[in-house]
Amino acid sequence: MASFSVVSNISAANAQANLQNTSLGLQKALTRLSSGFRINNSGDDAAGLAVANSYRSTQAVLNQGIRNANDGLSTLQIKDGALNNISTLLDRMSTLATQSASASSTVDRTALNAEFADVIGEITREANVAGLTSAQGFSVFVSNDGSNGKVGGTIGAADATALGVNTLSITSAANAATAVGTIATAVSTLGAAQSTIGTLQNRLGFAISLASNQVVSNKTAESRIRDANVAEESANMTRYNILTQSGIAALSQANQSSQSVLSLLR
Repeated sequence: MASFSVVSNISAANAQANLQNTSLGLQKALTRLSSGFRINNSGDDAAGLAVANSYRSTQAVLNQGIRNANDGLSTLQIKDGALNNISTLLDRMSTLATQSASASSTVDRTALNAEFADVIGEITREANVAGLTSAQGFSVFVSNDGSNGKVGGTIGAADATALGVNTLSITSAANAATAVGTIATAVSTLGAAQSTIGTLQNRLGFAISLASNQVVSNKTAESRIRDANVAEESANMTRYNILTQSGIAALSQANQSSQSVLSLLR
């Protein structure tokens, strides 16, 4: 049996409760549409937020790893350029030594040896500039895998001492002939250092490619969890707008019903 009261307006209370829920839903839809995120605070999806943050952290590591790898490539390019120059200098030394090794009386070994010594000095100078005076370890952290995230190796020295040409001279045909053989060995030693740098460059290139793909994959995974579905939230906003209008109308009607009860007292 229905009861009529002017003290407790149950219909108005229900309308207010529903209107409050509708208002919260509308506010959430507007927040998601304006921010572009489905998760704007921990309460929206606590478990999803933890997973999304994990993907975002992985992206930060990978992006820095890509920058590390590019910096490493720049360093290797500097060393590679120096090695190419040193290779050319060794070619010049071979030419001078071969010329001095000839028994022809027209050979000016004093002039040849002077240039030969200058070339040896230039090799050492360029090796110093490029940091190639001693064998050096090279390591770049490029991955989010802490135990297997490094690309590295050991780059051999390429100064005159390391190449074994620092004490050579071509002041006589015999010395020059010996120098030719020693320089050939130096070319092989230099080639080993160049090979190491080339391998490291290729490895870093592959590592950058992999890390870039991983960044995209992790970003995609994070987006599925964190980003708002604009179509869905637009539909929610429309629905909650309609419910808000109807809720206000219902509350107005519930308030009027209490006034109608007063007519019984007239």
